[in-house]
Amino acid sequence: MRVPDADLFNPQSVMDSDFSPGGASASASVDPDFGFAFDDSNFSDRTLRIEIMPDLPETKSDGGGCCSIADWARNRKRRREDFKKENDFIGQSEEQILNCNLPYTVDGVTYENQDEEAMAMVEESPSDIGLNSNQIGNDSIYNNDSSKNMDCSKVLRVKTIHISSPILAAKSPFFYKLFSNGMKESEQRHVTLRIHASAEETALLDLLSFMYSNTLSTTTPTALLDVLMAADKFEVASCMRYCSRLLRNLPMTCESALLYLDLPSSVLMADAVQPLTDAAKQFLAVRYKDITKFQEEVLNLPLTGIEAVFSSDDLQVASEDAVYDVVLKWARTHYPKLEERRGIFATRLSRVIRFPYMTCRKLKKVLTCIDFDPELASKVVLEALFFKSEMPHRQRALAAEEANATYRRFVERAYKYRPVKVVEFELPRQQCVVYLDLKREECTHLFPAGRVYSQAFHLGGQGFFLSAHCNMDQQSSFHCFGLFLGMQERGSVTFAVDYEFAARSKPTEDYVSKYKGNYTFTGGKAVGYRNLFGIPWTAFMSDDSIYFINGILHLRAELTIRQ
Repeated sequence: MRVPDADLFNPQSVMDSDFSPGGASASASVDPDFGFAFDDSNFSDRTLRIEIMPDLPETKSDGGGCCSIADWARNRKRRREDFKKENDFIGQSEEQILNCNLPYTVDGVTYENQDEEAMAMVEESPSDIGLNSNQIGNDSIYNNDSSKNMDCSKVLRVKTIHISSPILAAKSPFFYKLFSNGMKESEQRHVTLRIHASAEETALLDLLSFMYSNTLSTTTPTALLDVLMAADKFEVASCMRYCSRLLRNLPMTCESALLYLDLPSSVLMADAVQPLTDAAKQFLAVRYKDITKFQEEVLNLPLTGIEAVFSSDDLQVASEDAVYDVVLKWARTHYPKLEERRGIFATRLSRVIRFPYMTCRKLKKVLTCIDFDPELASKVVLEALFFKSEMPHRQRALAAEEANATYRRFVERAYKYRPVKVVEFELPRQQCVVYLDLKREECTHLFPAGRVYSQAFHLGGQGFFLSAHCNMDQQSSFHCFGLFLGMQERGSVTFAVDYEFAARSKPTEDYVSKYKGNYTFTGGKAVGYRNLFGIPWTAFMSDDSIYFINGILHLRAELTIRQ
């Protein structure tokens, strides 16, 4: 068969084609159904011999016995660790001929690419034809005599399948290189794969069937994950996309989401699996959106879960200071050794904290925090301070540049306590000017009785905050916008403060004073004006409202300590 204007055996032109289950006509033209030819000698030019070897003692309960995602994850992790131990005893390869994930043997010489779950692949010479499984098993695959090594002479069973090299090569760069590298083994008609008896056997057969028919009969999450792993080993991108799509369409749980994010790095980096991992991250981000409700669960999440949750823009958290505190507590719990904790902050955790939105008081604590390498602490704090000093349009530009980035350090989250900008003066009087911006959508959500608080700011050593309300005008009995100033509770200290509220308004877009007053504050008290603009809520929120400039309400509060 010939694909017009494409080389059937070019891995880039054909093998990376996408496949939709249930398929569109365009997809069918790229990925035709050759299911009728699977394991049929009439349509095959080679024979694939699959030798099923016994599992190591620690893994004999693997595979088909897995009835849940949790079982699959435990067995898979244990199997990866076992093979890492096993590979410690394998001799170093002299030469790498094929760039593949699996060790293979040609003419009795071992070429090995050490990986987490190696399967032995043997190209037989013509003289090997007809040898029994024990003879083939004694080829020099493992070059050591350690008792920890698998006894390669024990072949549990053998499966022989007729295969078509053009079909496999068109689907897999691995097979393409194997059948076309121009060396002696590419001319042989018999190929032997050596696998383990647990999940690999079924997964490999399912994968081979998919390469012919573009579909899978299995639908269980554990079986699909096994096929996905096999597809990654043999570089069958279309099957990885297919498995990823089916898994994504299954009901997601915290358990499965964390598992998808903890797959081997080779799988996670594949473009075909990105939609699945993105869905897993989104599930966790939504599940733990309000971390105050799930603080204990969040602290028990693994690293991949923490990254997914705290990378979200929609995280409902009081402030970025709170994010820093939770991440720091998690790191101290999971990485009790200081050196390891500094390493994980440097490579992973510092990227999920949006330092530019932390308060200056908390940034000072970052500089002296022993959990951060001093050089890293200086870098993130300086970056944050430079961002804070930028003009608003420049800040928006920096945030826009990160629109498609995984870690968006310049993008503001949906904080419960809205960030403020503060200008402080010590002379001639202790005074501060506070700027609070609210989006139109935030104001819309305040109706009919909501309120939003600003982050704390300080004057004379005391903490203050602003709060915007939708409340009922006591005289006119209609809803309206109110603004209040409060002092955080701290003992019995009293403060006499002059204050002024102002807002930008059209057409000049200058700040216009709306209310002045004075008040002697004690801890926990607040003062303000219930109807700041003197108009009903409907007029304040109307499309032609003079107080929203490009969808933003700009508020200003000026505080002065009275002598």
